[in-house]
Amino acid sequence: MRLADPVLGEMNPPSALPRTVWILGFVSLLMDISSEMIHSLLPLYLTVGLGASALAVGLIEGAAEATALAVKVFSGTLSDALGRRKWIAAAGYGLGAAAKPLFALASGPGLVFAARFIDRIGKGIRGAPRDALIADVTPAASRGAAYGLRQSLDTVGALAGPLLALVLMLAWSNDFRAVFWVAVLPAAASFLLLAFAVREPARPRNTLPRVPFSWRAARGLGRAFWGVTAAGAALSLARFSEAFLVLRAENVGVALAWAPLVMVGMNAVFALVAFPAGRLADRLGPRGLLVAGTAVLVAADLVLAFASDARSLAAGVALWGLHMGLTQGLLATLVAASAPDDRRGTAFGVYNLACGAALLAASVLAGALWHFVGPQSTFLAGAALAAAAMALMRAEAR
Repeated sequence: MRLADPVLGEMNPPSALPRTVWILGFVSLLMDISSEMIHSLLPLYLTVGLGASALAVGLIEGAAEATALAVKVFSGTLSDALGRRKWIAAAGYGLGAAAKPLFALASGPGLVFAARFIDRIGKGIRGAPRDALIADVTPAASRGAAYGLRQSLDTVGALAGPLLALVLMLAWSNDFRAVFWVAVLPAAASFLLLAFAVREPARPRNTLPRVPFSWRAARGLGRAFWGVTAAGAALSLARFSEAFLVLRAENVGVALAWAPLVMVGMNAVFALVAFPAGRLADRLGPRGLLVAGTAVLVAADLVLAFASDARSLAAGVALWGLHMGLTQGLLATLVAASAPDDRRGTAFGVYNLACGAALLAASVLAGALWHFVGPQSTFLAGAALAAAAMALMRAEAR
């Protein structure tokens, strides 16, 4: 697993980021407000409101990710083949918006599962073409900042969503369904902003691949790309769904209405760190930051494993957010740097496929450990997997 530094040209100072990057950042912000209003409450809605177990939460989260796996590959490849990324991404955001009312209508785990299924397919469709479009419009020397900015704005939405959910839960006496209905509005706004405000650059016809996706073509993406993909998958295996952070809050005694503060705190740190980390990676290279971010995940899991009150829980959640800020935008930068220009959508799709498969396994494992052994075992297993991933990165970087 050889990790490649991003292609930074001659280390010129980063230029102003394109308008399209900012718009895509705000598109992500609005969708994440909607998604996290629901996601911050969904584990408790399932367990407290609908009587499901922690194992069921893990299975729903894992199965939801699994449904998007193939889509993650083929949407990116399709955007390469057509030379158009905007409307494929818009279709994904549209599906995400269409899924939101189903959460409010659900009276049992079955419809919640269906809503998560549709929502994750939408995420699978939009991710690769959106990230490839950012690389298409951004100079190589500024891509760390571009992905960091999009990730920061995305995370501001992930911060605002749980905070809004908290306020509405307190105002409406823990009315889950009413909060879920409000979440429909920013999701619709996200789709409309992308549809009417984003313009993508034209691509010369001679740059377009003439063959559809094949595993032979994917293998030809190069050793550097596969090293980045292996690193991302290893981290995803160690980092299960944030739904278990919310369950841990309830487990240590945080009141039901205040549980969304877990996602608020995590995403506040994430948002503050992602953009500076991306700019730092543009100047210094990604390798050290990636290893440091993985070490932070080990610390976060250990703190959460032994958390016994709200204060220790908050420390673990903050470390989790720091890890996300140090690694997520940076990994996207590495994918863009290591992939051929005319197969960048395919590269992001394959990368997301590998990470999604790892997250599926991680979420099911986390739910099973929580249900059969206990909450502490879930986070201790995460720490062990993160430590193994960090050791592998350090060994391969030498």
